[in-house]
Amino acid sequence: MSKTAGNIRPGVERGDSAPTGLPPFDFHPRTRLIFGVNAVERVGGLARELGAKIVLVVTDPGIVTAGHVDRVEHILQSCGLGVVVFAEVHENPTTRDVEKCLEVAKAAGIDTIVGLGGGSSMDTAKGCNFLLTNGGRIQDYSGVGKASKPMLPFIAIPTTAGTGSECQSAALIAEEHTHQKMACLDPKAAARVAILDPALTVSQPPLVTAHTGIDAIAHAVETAVTTRRNNLSLMFSHESFKLTVPSLPRVLSNPKDIEARGRMLLGAAFAGTAIENSMLGAAHAAANPLTAHYGVVHGEAVGILLPHVVRFNAKDAPAKRAYAELASAPEIACVSDGLDAAVEALIARLESLLNTSQIARSLADRSVKHSKIKVMAAEAAKQWTASFNPRSVAAKDFEDLYAAAFEPRGDGE
Repeated sequence: MSKTAGNIRPGVERGDSAPTGLPPFDFHPRTRLIFGVNAVERVGGLARELGAKIVLVVTDPGIVTAGHVDRVEHILQSCGLGVVVFAEVHENPTTRDVEKCLEVAKAAGIDTIVGLGGGSSMDTAKGCNFLLTNGGRIQDYSGVGKASKPMLPFIAIPTTAGTGSECQSAALIAEEHTHQKMACLDPKAAARVAILDPALTVSQPPLVTAHTGIDAIAHAVETAVTTRRNNLSLMFSHESFKLTVPSLPRVLSNPKDIEARGRMLLGAAFAGTAIENSMLGAAHAAANPLTAHYGVVHGEAVGILLPHVVRFNAKDAPAKRAYAELASAPEIACVSDGLDAAVEALIARLESLLNTSQIARSLADRSVKHSKIKVMAAEAAKQWTASFNPRSVAAKDFEDLYAAAFEPRGDGE
């Protein structure tokens, strides 16, 4: 990447946008990415490089059952490190989950954290890191850059190909009683190292593979059109889409396809990097109230709304082109054949992937009530991600999106 500050074209002032049409960005990669089968074997050496002596492994009971926790614990111990495990992470972790993790961390005197599992494990680990190093309550860090002190080294080891949390500086934590999610974003919360080992994702149950895979694809789709998208984030969005769209059906039909697993894992990480640089949009804003009120799994909630949001956003001309260009990345469509045709081809492929993943195609299938639409729409409009949607989206728009999502849709519709 050229150093523009020292190589300014004649006639272009330093404050100008040069060339025009290219949005500015500030890319500061904070996370070292290590990818490969059995890359998890390096966790001990990497932890020692970061100065670790006592490591807290944050994970969930399913990862314990799969045997991954014993393996990571053994690797760390074989490098002379003390290890304590917190294995009580729940899906969509709450403030109480973070507090319980903090109690374990304080009692053990840990100096390094490893998040092992899906996005919930990493969010809990990040939340614990906020409180252990900066004190207070997790609510104190809702927003951006609220931590004033350095945080402990954090190593992320995803066992699902979905959230891309390993490449993000945000912890998503729900209020214990309301289940409304808070986004706590701070550069200091980002993982120092992310270990992407496709072999660890083979143990995912089929539904987890489906839900997390759809979430990763939704991340690629949303980041490609947000108001904060830029040339760098688009590289990650498009590459993620190219990796994940053909690979998800492969892992669903053959869970032991390690090459497809690797493509999904890498695609999820790239989509996470895109989020870090461009944020998300209305599909994620609409998904959170579904999870809070009805316990709809995040990936499924996003999947149900995604085609409707694409149709809504495609009425904006720049977003339509951005969708069409995204569809061209894995050759679903060609921009030169027309933007409308490309967007319709994109929606058709998304709906096909949802059907293949056995994602509910109507909110009624998840026992959501029409009477709750106004409440959920008001909450969705207040979500952080709604502010980055390419079309302005108000509560009334969310009401229309939820209403549309009650209409059942089948193959090819």
